[in-house]
Amino acid sequence: MSRLELRGVHKDFSGVEVLHGVDLSGDTGEVIGVVGANGAGKSTLIKILSGALPMSQGEMWMDGERVDLRSPHDAHDRGIRTVYQELSLVPELSVTENLLMGSFPRRFGLIDWTAAHSRAQQLLDRVGFGAINPKSKAGQLSVARQQMVEIAKALVSEPRVLVLDEPSAVLAGSDLAALFALVRQLRDSGVLVIYVSHRLVEVLELASSIVVIKDGRIIETTVPQQTNEDELIRLMAGRRLEQIYPPRRHAPGQVLLDAEGLQLRAGEIVGLFGLVGSGRSELAHRIFRHPAKAIKDGLAFVTEDRARSGLVLGMPVRDNISLTTWRSNAKGPFIDASAQRRDVARMVEQLGIRPANCAAMPAVHLSGGNQQKVVLAKWLLRNPRVLLLDEPTRGVDMATRVDIYRMVDQLARQGLAVLLISSELTEVIGATDRVLVMHQGRITGELNSADTGEDEVLAYAMGRNV
Repeated sequence: MSRLELRGVHKDFSGVEVLHGVDLSGDTGEVIGVVGANGAGKSTLIKILSGALPMSQGEMWMDGERVDLRSPHDAHDRGIRTVYQELSLVPELSVTENLLMGSFPRRFGLIDWTAAHSRAQQLLDRVGFGAINPKSKAGQLSVARQQMVEIAKALVSEPRVLVLDEPSAVLAGSDLAALFALVRQLRDSGVLVIYVSHRLVEVLELASSIVVIKDGRIIETTVPQQTNEDELIRLMAGRRLEQIYPPRRHAPGQVLLDAEGLQLRAGEIVGLFGLVGSGRSELAHRIFRHPAKAIKDGLAFVTEDRARSGLVLGMPVRDNISLTTWRSNAKGPFIDASAQRRDVARMVEQLGIRPANCAAMPAVHLSGGNQQKVVLAKWLLRNPRVLLLDEPTRGVDMATRVDIYRMVDQLARQGLAVLLISSELTEVIGATDRVLVMHQGRITGELNSADTGEDEVLAYAMGRNV
């Protein structure tokens, strides 16, 4: 008898089927790794598990009993908690309020704030993130620390099944190690963990079994001992990726940006790396702190949180892509619809946004990778001179990453200067010409990507003399 079992799960949207008879099972003390390209059906599967979406056909069983989840509340009652890739904290509330919402300790009928903050601190300590102040406003934390709070929040009710959707996308260093330790701790305590990630190294390290989903179907179930990254990528993408990072290494041109202790030159991709709290994202925001002037000066900024500051999720794709150019496409007080259609069609084709007929779709219905392409399209329509990319491949599958790396390389070869901020060492070295390393708000190292390694970059990031 399995802790959780899905049998023949189908899901369609307006007659378009996106899941085609998915079967999945897992038992107590297991970690099931789920991998697949963007648009494969992972997000839909997660939403069905969390009660956020009803299945069109199929069955769900828990501990030998058939269950019918009609809402996330039903899932919570059954002991299923989900940590989504997109953050759901209330930014104006404290960490304690976000963690304990609906379950505050009380005294004489009033919230016992001393006990509440203590309970929140215990939760943060348990997940290895005790350095976070529970009294801090959630919105003032970095995206990485908000992710940590999201994970801690899911543990308040002691879940039996924990679904983690790209939990490590913005984590690095000790924070990533803390996440791994937590997953193993939960596994050993009997929790079934469903770990969805594009970071295949992590899946191979943590998972008891690995499920590959493609085009709404599970096409392979395997174990880490019998597969490797190359094979998983082949299954996900339907092809082998012979070269992930384009060859860089060519002479940069004139300086296009000289600010805040860094220079960006035409035709150059500069990586920026730092551990959580180092100030890497804050540096990008400071460079772009006057958006109207920055845009006018030829800067474009793809932020690390596409859902909150990159897209208007409820608006159609066409309007999201046109956000930065609607003035130039205006005819008096009206948008030039024909010009908008041409621009959108060109960007959808150029970036390979899927589905190809997505112009009228709300952006919220796209996969994470295609949402990221929409954000990029929005800025590329302005023909910028300097492109700031903060975690551009967060939550993006390897095949789509390769597309993004090649696109960025092509833009650099056309004369753009690119700053690529990433928490992934392999990416920040492999996709760039130079790497700048930050520690405690300062740039502590500048390294040639071709001549450095991960250990050297990490040493600078930790403030050590190299």
